[in-house]
Amino acid sequence: MPEILEVESYRRLADRIVGTPIVRGWADSYAAKKLPSTTAWARAVKGLSVTSTSRRGKLMLLHTNGVTLGMRFGMTGVLLIDDEAGIDGLFYGPHSFKRNWVRGGLEFADGRKLILHDPRRLARVEIDPDLSELGPDALSLTKKEFDSVLRVDRGEGPAIKARLLDQSAVAGVGNLLGDEILFRAGIDPRTPAGRLNVDERDRLFRAFKQTMKTLQRRGGSHTGDHMIARFPGAFCPLDGGTMLHESIGGRTTFWCSKHQYR
Repeated sequence: MPEILEVESYRRLADRIVGTPIVRGWADSYAAKKLPSTTAWARAVKGLSVTSTSRRGKLMLLHTNGVTLGMRFGMTGVLLIDDEAGIDGLFYGPHSFKRNWVRGGLEFADGRKLILHDPRRLARVEIDPDLSELGPDALSLTKKEFDSVLRVDRGEGPAIKARLLDQSAVAGVGNLLGDEILFRAGIDPRTPAGRLNVDERDRLFRAFKQTMKTLQRRGGSHTGDHMIARFPGAFCPLDGGTMLHESIGGRTTFWCSKHQYR
């Protein structure tokens, strides 16, 4: 599934179309679900040129000489330019291309096409997307910003896994990255955010930064150390402990009963 590392790969691919005029845009009813109509995307993009790209968490942004264009990739969305994909494949997503999975895109004056491909139909295109609902970007998160992510104003707060998945707290962490960060930090994902002590907070921040760096180098959120034990009945590759699992923050979560014990 595309998390921040995959979307950053998409953004880098999209850099190739900077400076090229757009001659046509299209979006089906699924991709255009956040727009007034399926034709709104086509009307908004025609005649524009992409001037730069950026990203906030899992939201990719194409800046133009007019409106800003946004793309969200849902569970199985992949960005392509013609037949070249931003990544080789998604762990839980498609590993093949089908034309009826194309949800929208842009055609450029030089004939190239930027394509949004998504079998699950959860990817979206947006015009001038609102960034106020998103927290700081996970790839550039500072220690000060991280301390704010963990701040709890009342009670013990939510489970730390749920807090890491909260896009308004920190933008870009998905289910696989969240589990890998906590696995590396040795922290039980059920632990309330407000109950973490100073040592645990420091370990978590170090694991957060190292996970982002290492998995980006490896090629994506699906390359974590815990992935080989991500199924019921598995044993931890670090210490042999039984891997536990339950839904936390609405997502199936795996952790070690030994080195991540609460």
